[in-house]
Amino acid sequence: MDELTTEMTEGTYSVQTDLSDDYYDVESTVDSGFCNRSWVRLFRGQYEPPLFWIIVLLGGMGNLLVVWIYTTVRSRLKTMTDVYLLNLAVADLLFLCTLPFWAIDATNGWDFGVYLCKMVSAVYKINFFSSMFLLTCISVDRYIAIVQVTKAQNLKKKRLFYSKLACLCVWFVSTLLALPEFIFAQVRIDQYQKSTCAMVYWNHEYNRTKILVLCLQISMGFCVPLLVMIFCYSVIIRTLLQAKSFEKHKALRVIFAVVFVFILSQLPHNSMLIVEATQATDMTITDCKIVIFVDIAGQVAKSLAFTHACINPLLYVFIGVRFRQDLLRTAKMCTGVLRQGGLSKIHVVPKRPSVMSDTDTTPALSI
Repeated sequence: MDELTTEMTEGTYSVQTDLSDDYYDVESTVDSGFCNRSWVRLFRGQYEPPLFWIIVLLGGMGNLLVVWIYTTVRSRLKTMTDVYLLNLAVADLLFLCTLPFWAIDATNGWDFGVYLCKMVSAVYKINFFSSMFLLTCISVDRYIAIVQVTKAQNLKKKRLFYSKLACLCVWFVSTLLALPEFIFAQVRIDQYQKSTCAMVYWNHEYNRTKILVLCLQISMGFCVPLLVMIFCYSVIIRTLLQAKSFEKHKALRVIFAVVFVFILSQLPHNSMLIVEATQATDMTITDCKIVIFVDIAGQVAKSLAFTHACINPLLYVFIGVRFRQDLLRTAKMCTGVLRQGGLSKIHVVPKRPSVMSDTDTTPALSI
């Protein structure tokens, strides 16, 4: 969570909260004049680094494999989903590159300078937004391919161009939304004389600026993608239920998994951002123990949101029929262990494709 500051006056605490600098001590008292942050700093230093390195390791392997398959095994990107998935993997990889900095910051403080602080903060936010927007694009692409079949066929030759144009727009809008990171990210010294990279709103309208930034993040990074996904997938579900396909139940399970994982990973983090925005509006939280609880919850929720970089390759790529085939083909070429007869059985594709896996629109949600 970003900075929350309130002046301490006669029995209220001076509360300053940031996920880069959220450290409070449960044993603090009003007489001490502030919430001692050493306990939460210790928690963050022990909790975040190992989790972040696990996310980097697993997410890096999955997304690098996706990029390698799309750029080497396949001769070219054939569908809109291919374009979106490749860009999603690139966005997740760039996002993962920022996590080691935050892991080091959690244990040793920020020793990389103010310019790298701004750059890492901005790169993190650009790729966070772009991942959310690309997941939204995948939902729209599935909606067009399954529900608007006639329109999809008419635009088949132009859809690849439109997908590349959509990706350019995604990166451009994400960069615009990350401008506050370029402007307000600073290296500051906390009350324990440790440097940290955090958002510092230097103008006199601190709360108003912060609330605007938080509202943009909540609305564009969660609410808009969620609403679009719910609309697209609800219509897709209705279409699948009307379809006479023996594989529709598998497709429905995939859709529910996509929506469930998105909500599970992003809702807690955005809920804490809402709490932070509320606190910036009227400073409702003044009890030190409640501040500690909110701060810890914010750290855990943000870490949960970061796991999307690991889950995306599994959820949006490896469940695809064509991608699994490419992966098996590559494994055979690399190892030389699989026999041709056994591999051909794995490569058998049903003559009657499911409505989630037509050959012209290789789906992200194919079975």
